[in-house]
Amino acid sequence: MEDFVDRTAELNQLTDCYNSESAEFVVLYGRRRLGKSELVRQSITDRDDAVYYQAVESTAENQREQFAETAAAQFPSVANIRRDWEALLEALGEQDAVVVIDEFPFLIEEDDSLPSRLQRVWDLTLQDTETTLVLIGSSISVMEEKVLAGSAPLYGRRTATIDLKPLSVADARQFVPSYDPETAVTAWSIYGGTPYYLQTIDPEQTLEDNVQESILSERGLLYSEPEFLLRTELRQPNTYFSILRALAHGRRTPNEIAGMAGLESGSLSTYLQKLRRLRLVERHIPVTESPTASKRGRYRIAAPLFRFWFRFVYGQQDQLRMQGADAYETLVAPELADYVSPLFERLCQRALPRLINREFREVGQWWFRDHELDVLGLSDEGLVAGECKFTTSPVSEGVLTDLERTTSNVQWSAGPADGEPLYVVFSRSGYTDDIEQAADTREDVRLFDIPAVIEKGHDRNVRP
Repeated sequence: MEDFVDRTAELNQLTDCYNSESAEFVVLYGRRRLGKSELVRQSITDRDDAVYYQAVESTAENQREQFAETAAAQFPSVANIRRDWEALLEALGEQDAVVVIDEFPFLIEEDDSLPSRLQRVWDLTLQDTETTLVLIGSSISVMEEKVLAGSAPLYGRRTATIDLKPLSVADARQFVPSYDPETAVTAWSIYGGTPYYLQTIDPEQTLEDNVQESILSERGLLYSEPEFLLRTELRQPNTYFSILRALAHGRRTPNEIAGMAGLESGSLSTYLQKLRRLRLVERHIPVTESPTASKRGRYRIAAPLFRFWFRFVYGQQDQLRMQGADAYETLVAPELADYVSPLFERLCQRALPRLINREFREVGQWWFRDHELDVLGLSDEGLVAGECKFTTSPVSEGVLTDLERTTSNVQWSAGPADGEPLYVVFSRSGYTDDIEQAADTREDVRLFDIPAVIEKGHDRNVRP
């Protein structure tokens, strides 16, 4: 398949900036491996007015020299400009150039005055030209603190921000077009929507063989990927490894996480905050509650590959070596449905606004004491409550009965006075006749299969 998938909106946004008759300052950031560099390279492929500089970890002097050489290759007149950021950028501004600086945080590490220098040349010169300046960064904390924050010298200068996210499951499927919908969901649950990880999949091989070769084998491209990235980003990585392992094994509350990780509960928040800033961990709350006021937050690993790795690889390297080519069948396959299930729930939550014709205020999960709903959508027309089953058995009417009972416990202060709940069920393995009949005869029941979740136009029993 082609190496570049989707990103149409981002490409159009960048192109609009390049073609603008005024100066544009674009900040592009996001987690590592999401394809930020490839996105920008694609956007300037056919342009002869673009300078693309890939920063490296080097001295400030070497970085300036390399940038100058890169700029001079595209604009020879720049070769005679002194090796100074302001002078070089001013000269490129006179050419109305598109200037891309990739991995901008590497430059800041060597010269923390650089943001102030860019601010000055932008205010004095560049903003009156038709140039486009694009700053790219994988270190989210540095980009937020040094570029985006209100206290940063460059605050208020940017004209566009692209916070690049992982690909959706539908877009990720383009990497594995031969996989059936169920296998595609499983693949997404392991590799996520990160293009770099998805590109390691050979669509001509089974998912089992791909996971065995790319993740479980010592020779695999992704065998050490999470460890490598974490050691790049973090000090005391072993503590973070323990926390991520706890999360990958189903610990969700601070007390549960601290208990399995062997930490004092009081020290956990600092580590979780760092992992959240890296977008590896996310906090979620019952969808009926306020994000700022709720004290019932749970934590989960946001990046599927990290979740898979800390569940099946970390701490099990000896077992993987002993099992060899049988590692997937022995260690992963028996637990796979349980592993995929929470991620399948996330996909169902994301699909709900597309599948149900309502204006939703919020969609997410809900829980209170022993009650829990996999999917809950809040709308002015009433609650939409859902159950997600990634099991090998068809779903029976008993699941619907339990869903109705649980929904009756939901308290939503902003709910409509007369709104009646709508019940939705998502199933991997179909439905028994009794629940099929209920869906046919009741206006408040909808049933969906996996294609409906991941493919628009494959809805089942959907009524307007």
